[in-house]
Amino acid sequence: MEFTTGLLLLAVGIIAGGYGTIVGAGGGFIFVPALLLLFHMDPSLAAGSGIVIVLINSLSSVIGYAKQKRINYHTGLTLSLGALPGSMLGVWLLQIYSSSYFYVVFATLLVALGVFLFASNSHLVILKRKKDHRLSREGRSDEVHAVSTVTSPTEEKSRLPMKWIIPLGFLMGVLSGYLGIGGGWLLVPILIYVFKVSTHIATATSIFSLTLYSSVGVISQMFYSSIDWMTVLWGGLGVIIGSQIGVLLSKKIPGKVILQMLSILLIVIGFRMYLS
Repeated sequence: MEFTTGLLLLAVGIIAGGYGTIVGAGGGFIFVPALLLLFHMDPSLAAGSGIVIVLINSLSSVIGYAKQKRINYHTGLTLSLGALPGSMLGVWLLQIYSSSYFYVVFATLLVALGVFLFASNSHLVILKRKKDHRLSREGRSDEVHAVSTVTSPTEEKSRLPMKWIIPLGFLMGVLSGYLGIGGGWLLVPILIYVFKVSTHIATATSIFSLTLYSSVGVISQMFYSSIDWMTVLWGGLGVIIGSQIGVLLSKKIPGKVILQMLSILLIVIGFRMYLS
């Protein structure tokens, strides 16, 4: 591998690690498209290398989030129970269905989710929510206070129906193994919009679960020899640097801004995948 190529991978890794940590999705959803579009890597090899990057990103990020006490460990472990077998299934499916199907599935999921997040966090929607909260405050101040208060991981854990968490984890594992980008880009919005988990706790918990089930995907990809280790070396170094920057920045970024960052990025990457 040429030195300039390594430096480019390093730069991509820093960006992927920072973004992935902030939005709780791991760096794979930036790194894998970069491998496909910039380096013209085979989809199976890109996914295999990408899941290693996701593992490196999550391991580096989870330490910082643990210090900030933002991880819901119970939910993360429960998600991983379903994600472990899902990861193995996803890797197996990748060996059977790749090439053009890889691009279509990847791009469709990214664009659909990006549009939903963008619409849900648009300026008009936010203004409407503020208006509703203002009207509610006049007659139900106690209820509004309960909604606006940031809940702790322990409080949020009691509200999560565990019977849905394991199937959700299984889906995340399949997507992680098949696409090589981790499942956090879908898990975070589900935790926020379906289970009403605060954005910062959802992203940290997603990163924690990634450290567990992405490791199974890495082992499976090693079995199929679908990893470019030089790519992982340069990209992984960048991801480690970027993830630490992301942990520091995430404390200062509002939850709505985090979701807007995720939505715009998903839409852009998805359309570029379609064009390719």
